[in-house]
Parts: sequence; C-alpha cells; structure tokens
Amino acid sequence: MFKFIFAILGYVVFRSFWGGLLGFFIGTGADNYQQLKMQFQAQNGGNGRQFTAEDLFNYYQQRSTTNDVPTMLMALSAAVMKADGKVLKSELNYVKTFFNQQFGPQFGRQHLQTLKQFLDSDEIPLQRICGDIRVRMQPPVRVQLLHYLFGIAKADGDVSPSEINVIQRIAEMLGVSRADFESVKNMFYRNVDSDYKILGVESTATDDEIKKAYRKMAIKFHPDKVSQMGEEYQKGAKEKFQKIQDSYEAIKKQRGMK
Repeated sequence: MFKFIFAILGYVVFRSFWGGLLGFFIGTGADNYQQLKMQFQAQNGGNGRQFTAEDLFNYYQQRSTTNDVPTMLMALSAAVMKADGKVLKSELNYVKTFFNQQFGPQFGRQHLQTLKQFLDSDEIPLQRICGDIRVRMQPPVRVQLLHYLFGIAKADGDVSPSEINVIQRIAEMLGVSRADFESVKNMFYRNVDSDYKILGVESTATDDEIKKAYRKMAIKFHPDKVSQMGEEYQKGAKEKFQKIQDSYEAIKKQRGMK
C-alpha cells in the first residue's frame, strides 16, 4: 500500500518519473518495515521481553539487501567514471547536473560522499546492484539508464573502449538486449556503420529492410509510449527518437532512397 502512495506523492512533488520511482522505493521500505515488525513480534513476542526500535532496526538491517535509487545510480556512475582510469571534472559535473534535475533538493552532499566511496572502492558490487535494478525496473527504464551512462562517458567528448566495455557489462547484467545496447551505443560512439547500428541492421541490408527497421524502431521508441512518465524521461525519449530519425535520413541520403 505505502509503495503506491509514496510513488504518487513522489511524482506529484518532483513532477518526474524518477521522483515517482524514488517514492516507490521509499514506500516499499515502509511496507517492508511493517512486515518485518509483524515477523519480529511473532518471533519475539512470546519471550516476555518488549522489543525496542533499535531491535527492530537491527532485525531489518540484517535482512535488507535493497539499495535506494540514488545509491544504485551512484554505483553505476562510479563504475563508468573509473573505467578509463581517470575521473574527470566534466564527468562529475554531468552526474551532478543529472541528479539535480532528477531529485532536486533531495540531492546533496551525502550523495556525493556516496559517489566518492564507490570511486574509492576497489570493487563495486555491480552484479548485485544490477540484479536489484533488473527486478524493480521495467525494460524501457533500463534502456534509458544506458543513455545516462553513455552520457557520462561522452562528457569529456570521447567514449573510450574501456568505458564501452563497462557499460556493455552493465547492460548484460541489466538484461538489456544486445540490439538495444548497440542502438544506444552508436548514438554516442559513432563510426561508419553507426547509422545502421542505430536502426538495428547491417550496412548490407536492402532498402526495404532499412525502411522496415526504421518503422519498427520508430514504433518501439516513440515518445508517446512514455507520455505518462516524468519530463526528464520524456526528454530522453525524444532525443533518442530524433537520433533514430536522423540516422534514417542519413542512410536515405547516402543511398539516394526516396
């Protein structure tokens, strides 16, 4: 019950999809707290001892493996920022701008400290974090996360092979298809075949195959599909849709297609 109430409140307060998602996680924590409280009472109610708030918190902490949304995103951000062996100010500014837009006043020094902890860590538990995200987030949201991560990589003007490798690992752990990964990657890391990769076809495809692929991608990633979500999410969807259109037009021009 609480997860739905907080999801609605988060969306109303922050007017964004991420605000609603943050509210959902907070509400889920409240629901889990109530459930754990009943479990704790059932297990300890008959021993004659009255439990304290600290007892209940310890009980919850021992069983809680779920990270909050900003923490999970900070972990993924740190993995990409560390990929090429140097953390740049442009990358940090990109992350700070993104979090300020998504979480507003809820984003502060505490989150930057969390980011620093992940940056200083020898190993980030990506498998567990991505597994958590995979269970809790729908496929379109996970694909949108790749846009954010490639945005970090591109913040210095260049996407390195090591950054691509890390994001590809994350994509696989998130359950994002290879085709969707390649499509997003080629929006940031361009080569001679990038326009084809964005449409999900090879450069040897026929004109009819290219037209069919474009129509499929245009339907799959049309902004109307996320019209009920937050403004920032819609903005990302529109940018992605525009890049699909730009790639199609570039191929048409190159081939002289009508």
